[in-house]
Amino acid sequence: MKRIYKIIFGLLFPFVLTSCSNNSIDSDIVIPVDSEENIIMPQTGYTKNVPSELFLESDRPGTVIKETYESKDYLRDSSTVNKTAYVYLPYGYNQEDINTRYDIFYLMHGWGGHAGEYFEYGNMKNMFDNMIEKELIRPTIIVSATFYNPNSSTDFSSSEAEFRQFHLDFENHLMPYIEGKYHTYALSTTKEDLINSRNHRGFGGFSLGSVTTWLQFIDNSDYIYYFLPMSGSSWYYGTYGDFQISRNVDKLEEVIQNKSLEERGYFIYHAVGTNDSVKSQSIDFSNEILSRGKMDSSHYVFYQKEGGYHDHNAVREYIYNAFPLMLKKSYDINTKIEDVINDSAFNGFGRLIFPVNKSYYSGDRLGNLRLTWYNNINPNKTVEIANYFKDNVIRGNKIFFDIYSEEEKNLDPNKRNTGLFFFKGNKNEKVAICNAGGGFSYVGAMHDSYPHALELTKKGYNAFALIYRPGWDTAMEDLARAVAFIHDNKESLEVDVNNYSLWGGSAGARMAATLGSYDTSNFNEKSYPRPGAVIMQYTGHSEVVGNEPPTYNCVGTNDRIASYQTMQNRINRIKSNGTDAMIEIFEGLSHGFGLGEGTIAEGWINNAINFWERNTK
Repeated sequence: MKRIYKIIFGLLFPFVLTSCSNNSIDSDIVIPVDSEENIIMPQTGYTKNVPSELFLESDRPGTVIKETYESKDYLRDSSTVNKTAYVYLPYGYNQEDINTRYDIFYLMHGWGGHAGEYFEYGNMKNMFDNMIEKELIRPTIIVSATFYNPNSSTDFSSSEAEFRQFHLDFENHLMPYIEGKYHTYALSTTKEDLINSRNHRGFGGFSLGSVTTWLQFIDNSDYIYYFLPMSGSSWYYGTYGDFQISRNVDKLEEVIQNKSLEERGYFIYHAVGTNDSVKSQSIDFSNEILSRGKMDSSHYVFYQKEGGYHDHNAVREYIYNAFPLMLKKSYDINTKIEDVINDSAFNGFGRLIFPVNKSYYSGDRLGNLRLTWYNNINPNKTVEIANYFKDNVIRGNKIFFDIYSEEEKNLDPNKRNTGLFFFKGNKNEKVAICNAGGGFSYVGAMHDSYPHALELTKKGYNAFALIYRPGWDTAMEDLARAVAFIHDNKESLEVDVNNYSLWGGSAGARMAATLGSYDTSNFNEKSYPRPGAVIMQYTGHSEVVGNEPPTYNCVGTNDRIASYQTMQNRINRIKSNGTDAMIEIFEGLSHGFGLGEGTIAEGWINNAINFWERNTK
């Protein structure tokens, strides 16, 4: 009976995998764009064929290195064992270059497989080389590991017992060893740094490796953001033939809730072939997930390979389709500003990311951007923001909203140069509206509102950065419309508008203060609630009408545009009216220091957030 059992499962989980050529002439993965200019990732569909030219040898080949690391035999007596993994380093990787960091993706074989097989079958090593060379994905470290160790048996029941313990090997040995040696985004191998770098780490597997991937989601999603289960479902409960699908989906949802993954983010690309001998478990599992409607396409998708079998020809197609969604070519300090503006991901609004009037900024790359009247521009923050926008768009998140109708824009074409960039925080959390300065001549959002909004969203708040029409009257009209838009759409935006805060620097601070003192009805909108707090930076605005909301202010003593004495005087007058107000004055700082990173002002934003919080309790 045992002999028959092994023959049956040998058919279901073959590990001698074929590598016939794919003759497709397709050259792109096409992600459709809807009428609102937002990239959509359909939740289900069929994979695209791998272009045959990707199987040819690349002019820029990566290197595969065999690594032996110390682990433990967790299945038996926890004795020390030596295990093997193979590491793909992309072309140009330099061990001496400690400043360049790489995403990392771990891949797991199926029943009876071995470490390194992802670089042996199906010309996949060539495919990785060419996908990086053609910039379909960014340079990435890829690890082909194994759940077996020298004491392992490869019969089916023993293999199942091994992969159920693999999460301990991964967490305690494999990941720290590999990422302690190679330059990933983990700054060290402490638990904290490995967790902090989860957005740059993925795990996938085929067949029993797919089952392992689902278990990794349950056990190690603190460390992993991207998951690629191929031809298999979760077996947290049950085993082959006893899949307990409903209970296993319950477990996934429990993990998502207990680990706050909705807020922290995750993405699963689940795949199987239409001719796969074990496709039913994947399809049934996916149907259960989709029927519950709790995981949208930004978190879970299910794709099938038409005519795909249970082999590495199918696996390489799943990887080809999934990797560009997970390992998108990112921007860096050398990226041209025009390339960001013209990126198809930002179709229709890329031109609004930077000042529309280009005469107010200089530099042609993200790393050398300069804005008129601003200091302390952090190029790394500029890169982070550009990548934040693109990553969210490709994951299907809407980041830009028009505040005027098409009819209104036709009547006043300048209204086409307006809108709200949305930095989404926790569901139904409070809202901040950030307004950049620019002397009412342009909008310096990349330094004076985007960074603030990004920091707010990291703390769970929802933040919007307004792109307005330069000029006092038009700027105030646009801010009032932004307040109206957010209030009118609070349910679909999933934000709490109670005690919202208005933020601004320089001209943007004057806008925030004015709307705090008056009302949206003064600026061509109906009356909406006034803010719970105003957060201001470096502006000479001095008016106090007597009903100002709680107000925080900060400025430098060397500001030649906004006098710190004027700002201090206004704060004192607000206090004299019985309203909470505070000011921080930073010795020697000039105008337009933004977040103040690397200066005496660094950390002021945390004080401002605390100020807002204490006035909303």
